[in-house]
Amino acid sequence: MQRDRKRVLSEYLIVSAHAGDRVALDRLCRLWHADLSRHAGRLIGEVDPARDIMQDAWCDILRGLNSLREPAAFPAWAYRIVARKCAAEIRGRQSTRRIAEAYTAEMGGASVDGRQAAENAADAGAIRKAMADLPDDQRIALALYHQDGLSVAEIAVITDTPAGTVKTRLMHARRKLALALNPAMPDADHS
Repeated sequence: MQRDRKRVLSEYLIVSAHAGDRVALDRLCRLWHADLSRHAGRLIGEVDPARDIMQDAWCDILRGLNSLREPAAFPAWAYRIVARKCAAEIRGRQSTRRIAEAYTAEMGGASVDGRQAAENAADAGAIRKAMADLPDDQRIALALYHQDGLSVAEIAVITDTPAGTVKTRLMHARRKLALALNPAMPDADHS
């Protein structure tokens, strides 16, 4: 019975919000925030990232609320937005881990054991910063290759550049990452 009241109240608040009632938006947020936050927490498994995701999710929910034509669809629609935000966070974590593993492999690391995996996770922030400092073309090529698993030929098509240029960008990006993450590493040409 409580569930039905909540849904009916949600529909009323959405209709009111469509009519411009800002108080209705606030009440709608308060009504659903705990449930949506719990969902984000279940999907992510950590409190702080779930809070950050919920801030982004609420921005998207409130921004898109006027496009929601069927107020009864709000719960499924809002849960789907939260789930997409969580999936993006998880993909980001996985790509960071893949980059760290690829970096370790490029630098001649043998197998990635538990200790090495922990070190890789600790280096994730440094890797993200080093990638952010790369020129756009190199960062894009590196991300498409290592994060998205695309081939050099596919990257060439996507970026509308020759395959040789993609290979060169990847080579320079790897060198710059290696230097940024290990400044003591010798480098002949500092490219």
